[in-house]
Amino acid sequence: MSVVELTAHSEFVERSLVHDGELVRYRIHAPRQGVATRPVLLFLHGSGERGMDNIAQTRVGLGPALLRGAVPLPLLTVFPQLPPGASWQGVHANRALAVLEDACAHCGGDGTRVALSGLSRGGYGVWELALLQPARYRALIPICAGLTARVGSPDLRVAALDGCADPWREAARRLCDVPVWMVHGALDDVIPAEQSRRMAAALRDAGAPLHYRELPEANHNAWDAAYADARLWQWLQRMLN
Repeated sequence: MSVVELTAHSEFVERSLVHDGELVRYRIHAPRQGVATRPVLLFLHGSGERGMDNIAQTRVGLGPALLRGAVPLPLLTVFPQLPPGASWQGVHANRALAVLEDACAHCGGDGTRVALSGLSRGGYGVWELALLQPARYRALIPICAGLTARVGSPDLRVAALDGCADPWREAARRLCDVPVWMVHGALDDVIPAEQSRRMAAALRDAGAPLHYRELPEANHNAWDAAYADARLWQWLQRMLN
């Protein structure tokens, strides 16, 4: 699919690639205005959007914000999808990175201007992918994210930090040069806000460029407010310029 064909659509275009012998499908979104290249935002969805339909990952969080016109930037937005039961770790982290490279190579994405965002399980994925390639991203936007596993969900963790005595400090040390905009609901009963509070404290101690917003009345769904915040997009524009 050419860049001209891609930018003729305002909704989510299906693409695919073969990675390690497996067909991997994903979606992209780009504004109608045709340009040679545009900055890229890779979005990692949460647990409820896992599946094989290559649609669900566009229906919660960033996808609806794009369709509402809440995102004023001319981004190429990339939506991989986890299969049922999977996390953004190991082979699935590598597939997300392969999707990113494919979109940059074939859909007019500027591989030197890439940001990464995710919510809930996808917020864990933000830290996972960023730790795999710290120099890859101009900005990180984790929403209701965490680093360590919660009781009953041993897979909901950042595997790149397995074995670290202090995962927050180690993550902050390795990511201290990457600008972060982090959002969490204070009343979150799925991933406690303490996860983001500890990460924010570690990033500040490391001297990292950080914006942390905690929503006092929000439970787990902090993403609708996060993606509707014009200040986020003003900040991201500065990071991607």
